[in-house]
Amino acid sequence: MSDARVLAAEAVESHVRAFFEGHSVEVVDYDLGPERREGVPDLRVLVVGPGPRSDSWAYVTAGCWAAMEKDGHGLEFVMTAHVRDQRFIELMAMIAYYHCGGHQLDLEHSMPIGEPWVPGSTCDHLLISLPYLHGPDLEHCPVPGGHARILWTLPVTTAEIEFRRRHGHEALEQLFDEAEIIPTDPFRASVA
Repeated sequence: MSDARVLAAEAVESHVRAFFEGHSVEVVDYDLGPERREGVPDLRVLVVGPGPRSDSWAYVTAGCWAAMEKDGHGLEFVMTAHVRDQRFIELMAMIAYYHCGGHQLDLEHSMPIGEPWVPGSTCDHLLISLPYLHGPDLEHCPVPGGHARILWTLPVTTAEIEFRRRHGHEALEQLFDEAEIIPTDPFRASVA
């Protein structure tokens, strides 16, 4: 790992630990394998346990910024879930590879998962959104030579993605607000 990548990953980890003070934070080095390793060579997933800020689990990438930054700016991703599960670590690796491997994600983009978020869930896409559950203090992460923006990967349904394509991102987020969805509920009803 180059010094710059090490420093960037350490900065993301320090930021996440400071934001989630009082929570357990486990660092999982994730090797994407020989065919995909070049896309995100030093991927880590930070697994944050429940605590004073949230009763949910958070999974945060560290390594996307270093692989994709432009002029000091880049992204990392956070997913919030109801339990600790290897599945969510693997999904974060999938997001990292998708983003760094040719399908650059950004705010209001989406990504197909290709299967349910968890078995039995109708959520089969991830919507890239502002980290509403955590706010701008998590979103804005200084790193040496720039800053990373940590965006939320919200599990959504195909119908919700279709609604967004027809009516726009804001209209979909308004439906989420009106329905008062619980974003960590893998079995929530589709709002569209």
